[in-house]
Order: sequence, then structure tokens, then C-alpha cells
Amino acid sequence: MVEDTNKLSPHDSLEKLPEPGSQERTLAEHRLVRKLDMRLLPTIFLIFIMNYIDRNGVTTARLKGMQQDLHINDIQYATVIAILFVSYCPAQIPSNMILNKVSRPSLYIGICTVLWGMTSLLTGVTKNFAGIIACRVFIGLPEAAFYPGAIFLLSRWYTKKELAFRSAFLYAGLLISNAFGTLMAAGILANMEGKRGIRAWRWLFFIEGAITICVGFNSMWLLPDYPHNTRWMSASELILHKLVSPRMQEKLTKITLKIREFQILKVLPNHLLSLFIFIQQLQGLIMAIKDPKVSIFAIMTIAQLLGLSFVQFFPTLTQTLGFSTTVTLLLAAPPWIVASIICCLNAWHADKTGERFFHIASWWWGVIIGFIISLSTMSIAGRYVSLFLMACGYVGFAMTLVWVSNAVPRPPAKRAAAIGIVNGCGNIGNVMGSYTWKAAWSPKYHQSMAISLGALVISALLSLVIRQILVRENRKLDADEKLRWRVRSYSRRGGSET
Repeated sequence: MVEDTNKLSPHDSLEKLPEPGSQERTLAEHRLVRKLDMRLLPTIFLIFIMNYIDRNGVTTARLKGMQQDLHINDIQYATVIAILFVSYCPAQIPSNMILNKVSRPSLYIGICTVLWGMTSLLTGVTKNFAGIIACRVFIGLPEAAFYPGAIFLLSRWYTKKELAFRSAFLYAGLLISNAFGTLMAAGILANMEGKRGIRAWRWLFFIEGAITICVGFNSMWLLPDYPHNTRWMSASELILHKLVSPRMQEKLTKITLKIREFQILKVLPNHLLSLFIFIQQLQGLIMAIKDPKVSIFAIMTIAQLLGLSFVQFFPTLTQTLGFSTTVTLLLAAPPWIVASIICCLNAWHADKTGERFFHIASWWWGVIIGFIISLSTMSIAGRYVSLFLMACGYVGFAMTLVWVSNAVPRPPAKRAAAIGIVNGCGNIGNVMGSYTWKAAWSPKYHQSMAISLGALVISALLSLVIRQILVRENRKLDADEKLRWRVRSYSRRGGSET
């Protein structure tokens, strides 16, 4: 008779697991991690590529006449860039709270991907400023679900030691998207002009949006759900209740375990269980707001993204080198390819060492050096080298939410809210940055670089504050542990003497 593992209680599942630390347990976990790596990581990597290609499509479309065809001036164009974040930023916190509540994050993320792909596609039919503004607002809402949601989903599957490299691999999708997006745009803008009477920049949105829609539908069955309800884990790989949940046990609070037990045993009516879960989400949000680390992380990320806001104008900055549209887009790709490779190497080393601060903040100083080079010269070689240094600044940003997840590890509801707060508030820096790189300041952009340089200095100082807070907290935990050990030792000695 085949055992129905879905009917096992949490206690039965724990009893049937190999002993922690045993060779069987280690091999089982490695098999599971490999399967997740082969299915989860490529899917979110591809979604992330399309996420930023769709978001930044207007920056490449501008090079082929979009701004002139829609009759928008430079301030209106900056508003087109910024307006996405008006919906994107505030939607991230409730989105992550919803994600922690829904039972099928694969469907939630997949549907959101399809929705922003459709909105991106419809951008190609806009006729004026109002039309493209509406598209940018509505593309920001579903996009808000993805990046913080993906980080949260990874944190539910991978341990702290495994998380940094996987998260950086995800973020490498952003960096590659800048390279891949410009290469794709170069081909479309060079070869689709006037096809069927349609401008090439409109074809850019049609093609990129259609690809995203296909990726979204496929992600609905490729992505996992949670460790207790993923559909494509077989018994031969050890059912998730028998492996992953105990493996992540240290990350779950008593109330979370009780909710899981209620979900499995169905001992509460659905409306009471929903109320119970809602209260847990609200408590997590309140805890995150009260934690000073979360507020400092949010301000640090605002300053960081303001300092890195050049990404929204990267093709325009590359165009200042003086080449044609096609050559400009081709030259914009190599800096991001290099940054993607460094991003993965940086995260791998961060996982090996367990260090976060230097793996994040040191790259910002590289961007600062790049700004200084650009402020000092207008030579093609010097400016192109500075673009490489600037692109590598995103290597540090790739680790930011990982640091948040590590610094606010439990309960999961608080971690989800903290990630949403930091990433949502942090994107205010992108809104500010949209108005920093004014066309009136081209081609030197000295004022823009000075603003960005100052923002990165502030971000670096705040990251140092966070590091000192965490060092102090760790010392306090170590002291408390030593005190408990001494009390236990004293009790044992006293008991033996009596």
C-alpha cells in the first residue's frame, strides 16, 4: 500500500525525516536544492530580464523618435519615467503581504507577469502623453509584485547561507536585461522601421510585451509555491513536508507553525483562519515599522537608488560618446555583461564568508570613482570606462534585500513587510532620479553626477550605521548566551553538591 504523504501530520513528518546532520539528510537536502536551482532560478531570472526590459523600454524607444511622435517635452519625458514608481512603490508592501497569504505564489507572480506584459504591449499603440502616462501607471502595479516577492519566495526555500548567491543570480537578470534589452532593441529599431506602416519604437513594445506574456503563462507551472503545497515535488525527492519545512524550522515562529497545522488539519473554519492570518500579517507590518533597522535600510536604499538612477538614462549617456543609434545600443551592452558576472562572483564570495557590508558598500565607491572620471574628462575612452564602473554599482544593490532578509529573519510576516517597505520606499530614489538627468545638462551631466555622488556617500554612511547596529545586537546575543551557559553550569554544580 502506498502511503499518502499529504495526510501526514507535521509531527509524523518530522519523525520520518533522517536525523539532522546525517549523510542521508544532507544528500536529500542537496537533491532538493539542485532541483530548485534548476527550476526556480532560471524562471525568475527570465522574468526579471523581461521585467526590466519592459520597464526601461521607453529609454531605448526615445532614441528612435518616441518623444517626437508623442509630442512630449523633456519634463514630460522625465514624468513618464517617474510615474511608474508612483504606483510601483506603494504597491509593494501590500503585494508582499498578499503573497505571504496566498497559497499559490506561482499563480500570483505569473498573473502579474502577464498583466505587465499586456500593458507593455499596449504602450506601442499610445498616441499622446496621457496614453503613455496611463500605461506607465498600470505597468507599475503588477511589476510591484515581482522583485520583493521573488526575494521573499527565495527566503522561504533557501537557508541564510544559500540565499545571497541565489538572490544575486536573480538580480543578475536585471543587469543582463540592460545588455540583452539594448541588443534586442538595436535589432528591432534597426530593422523594423516602417514595417506594416508602424514605427520601429512601437514594434519594440509589441515584441517585448508579447515575449513577457509568454514567459508569464509558463511561469505559472514552472515556479514553486510554498514548502508545504508545491505541486511538482515527487515522493522520491522527499515530500516537502518531510524535508523543507523542518529544514527551515529555525525561521518559523510558533504562531506560523500553528497556522500551518491548522491549514493541514483543517481544524478552523476558513473565515477564522483568514482572520488569524490577517492578524499575523498586520502584526508583522507593525513589527517592521517599529524596527529602526528597517527605517534606516529604507532611507539607505532611497539614497542608493538616487545615486544609481543613471540606469534609466544609460542609453542616453552612452549616446554622448557620439555614435549612431545602433552602435550606441551595442556599446551599452558590455558594461552590464561585466557587471552581471561580477554580481554572481560577489554573491558567491559573500555566501562563503557570511559578510554583507563590504560586499555591498564597496561597489558604491567604484561608482563614485566613475563619476569623478566623467566629471574630469569628455574623452571617449575615459567616459566609456566610467560607464563600466557605474554599471558595477548595481552589484552592491543586488545584495541589499538579502541583507534585509538576513537582518530581519523572523517572523516571516515581519520579513515580508520589511522587504516590501525597504524596496517600496527605496524606489522613491528612482522617482527623484528621473528628474536628475535633465536634457538641459547634457552632454556632460556634471550636475546629475554630483547629485548622484552625494547620494551614494549618504548611502554608504547609513550602511555603516546598520553594520554597527547588527554588530551590537550580535554581541548582546553572544553575551546572553554566555550568561545562560553560566547559569546552567552553576545549576548543575549546585545540584551535584547537594
